Amino acid sequence: MAENTRLTRRAMAFVLAGGRGSRLMELTDRRVKPAVYFGGKTRIVDFALSNAMNSGIRKIAVATQYKAHSLIRHCQRGWNFFRAERNEFLDILPASQRTSEQHWYQGTADAVTQNIDIVDDYDVDYIIILAGDHIYKMDYEVMLREHVESGADVTVGCLTVPREEASAFGVMDVDDKGRIVSFLEKPKDPPAMPGHPDKALASMGIYVFNWAFLRELLLADAEDPNSSHDFGTDLIPGIVKNGKAMAHRFDVSCVRSPGAPAYWKDVGTVDAFWQANIDLTDFTPELNLWDNDWPIWTYSESKPPAKFIHDEKDRRGVAISSMVSGGCIISGTEIRNSLLFTEVHTNSYAILDHAVVLPYVTVERHARLRNVVIDRGVTIPEGLVVGEDPLDDAKWFRVSDKGVTLITQDMLDRRAASL
Repeated sequence: MAENTRLTRRAMAFVLAGGRGSRLMELTDRRVKPAVYFGGKTRIVDFALSNAMNSGIRKIAVATQYKAHSLIRHCQRGWNFFRAERNEFLDILPASQRTSEQHWYQGTADAVTQNIDIVDDYDVDYIIILAGDHIYKMDYEVMLREHVESGADVTVGCLTVPREEASAFGVMDVDDKGRIVSFLEKPKDPPAMPGHPDKALASMGIYVFNWAFLRELLLADAEDPNSSHDFGTDLIPGIVKNGKAMAHRFDVSCVRSPGAPAYWKDVGTVDAFWQANIDLTDFTPELNLWDNDWPIWTYSESKPPAKFIHDEKDRRGVAISSMVSGGCIISGTEIRNSLLFTEVHTNSYAILDHAVVLPYVTVERHARLRNVVIDRGVTIPEGLVVGEDPLDDAKWFRVSDKGVTLITQDMLDRRAASL
């Protein structure tokens, strides 16, 4: 396909990145969920932005609301290469009471409604609504072409999930041509996919519209006092009932290595966040971050290579089945099945096992840490043991249902003050 024929050149991506993500507990005390670190170098929002960039979209808007400073700063530093003279834009759209002095963004649809004039200025034919808080690789051009060819009012991106797990999602009931006949929010008995009685289609929170159609729909929704002004709650069910809504299967547009499954993760809990990061240390992880044909773009700090020092018994700087980012100094520490972000410094006789360590953490001597997530900027005190006695850990730290311990500096300060 010639580059100038790509429909994404006539489209924009509108990224909804305002939700806190409260199930990540203290990880979102200071940052919104899309700004949470992931994978050693990136932030969660980088996946939606990179998918748009790699798909050929050069007009992007990011709507922010909750504790947005970290996210805004990341976008300014890592996504500042768009050039207006080439008709490229990445605009940050904080909730700023643009249509009413009483209202911030009232829902996902309202976030677009309050910026209709800005989208108009982009002069696009299509708009792709994206959630900024999921981990996946997808070519939006494929979904956009399906949308145009079907003549749909809206096309909804859908995951294929086991039917018994679909009750946790909004589920699409579709006919044999992929037209959505009903939208069910977390149904007890999810409808099966045609021809696949054990599978169901779950909404990804990705929607493609013709901008002219969506614009009129948003203006009408804004005047409806009974609407919650949300895509999933109001607009999509309304189109299913009164228009033409089509389902797009993520399996078709997922970017992956040959033979690999379609990868999509909502890392919205501490357990899911820990597991998705630890999975990257597998011999062949399902999410391929080493794919130069579909890179995940981000802000890369200028740091020296990771350094490993000391080679003595019980004091050997070593990492096994692990990922270690730039600027790290592993001084006499044993690291196994762990992921270390930028500028993590560990000291002699410490052990890290299945640890996800965010940037600028220091681990002092003789610490033993297993099955942990350590927040940015934490200093682990000498001799701290976490992950061997869940009851003791729970006195000071956040211990998840699956036994993963979240450690923040505030937790450590409270512990130190009480000892």
